[in-house]
Order: sequence, then structure tokens, then C-alpha cells
Amino acid sequence: MLYQLGLILRGLPWTILITAVSLLIGCILGYPIMLGRNARSLPVRLVSIAFISLIRAVPPLVWLFIIFFGVGTGAFSMSPLTAALIGLGLIAATNMAEIYRGGLISIHHGQWEAAQALNLGGAHTFRDVIAPQMFRVALPSSATYAIGLMKDTAIASTIGVPELAYQGARLTQETFQGLKVFGMVGLIYILLSLPIAWLSRRADLYLRAKVAR
Repeated sequence: MLYQLGLILRGLPWTILITAVSLLIGCILGYPIMLGRNARSLPVRLVSIAFISLIRAVPPLVWLFIIFFGVGTGAFSMSPLTAALIGLGLIAATNMAEIYRGGLISIHHGQWEAAQALNLGGAHTFRDVIAPQMFRVALPSSATYAIGLMKDTAIASTIGVPELAYQGARLTQETFQGLKVFGMVGLIYILLSLPIAWLSRRADLYLRAKVAR
């Protein structure tokens, strides 16, 4: 059993890498997408809405196939890992944009009016008043999505990324012990999700205390 567990754990660094990098891409790109979604300019807003709708309407597995077997077989050759990071990163960006937008909408309009009454500029208002509250509200949803994204990394196995699900499928083919093998894979996913949930609660408490001051 320990030998089988060791083989499965070979995929752990790949799962963590894909989750972390895809989430980082999503957190960074999601912010300008959210700004575009709420822009005063109608063309910018429509383009952002169309982009979000397009990315979210297609299943993640299909996006990975399009990027790896479609784009990746042409002039833009790429590795399975690169294709997985691009696909899951874009999907994470659109989801994070909606999470950010939910946090922004939750802030009462009086916050903006109070900042204007204090003669704060638009940039200072957003940075010092709105953004801290927006990110605090968005944090629980972001953590939930991070756990979901970690589980979605399993689809990267379909294009050859040797993460946990890939190692589990390979070991199952060798041993014909699917229940035992994927039971261990599922347990690893559960153990990975626990630190994310704990860090989310700690960060939420910290931000609440900071905002209260």
C-alpha cells in the first residue's frame, strides 16, 4: 500500500503547481476583467460580458482540448502543462472576476458618497475604502473556488499532465484495484483542501479585525 501511495504522490507537485499558478493567473486577470464588466463604456462592458460568458459556457475539459489539440498543434506548440495552465487560468480569471464583482456589489453606495464628501479621489476611494471591503467579502467565495479549482486539475490528466488523477489512472491499469487506488487519490484531495479552508478562515478573521480598526 505504501508503494502504491508513493506512486500516486508523484502527481502531488503537479496538482499543487497547476492549482497555484492557475489561481494566481485568475486573481490577477480577474481584476481587470471585473473592471471592464463594470465600466461606464458600453463597448468595454459588452466585450467583458461576452468574454466571461464564452469562457464559462464551455466545459473546462473542452477548453483544454481546444488549447492543446487545437492551438497547441499548430504554430503555437505547447506542452500539456502549459496548455493546462492557460486553460484553467482563463477559466479561473472569469470566475474570479465574478467573485470580485459580487464583493463590489455588496458594498453600500453610501461608502462612495462618504468618500466623495471627504474629497477623496477615485483612486484613493477604491484603494483605501472599497477594495479592502470588497476583497474581504470575496475571500470565502475565493477559497471555495480554489478548492474547486484544485479538483478541476484532474482534467489535466486527459492531455497528459502527470498529476494525481493521472497517476491514479495509471496505477489502476497496472493493478486493477480502482476502488483502493482512487480512494487514496480522493483522500489526498480532501487533505489538500483542509489547509485552504483553514487559511481562508484565518485571513477572514484578520481582515475583519483590520477593517474594524
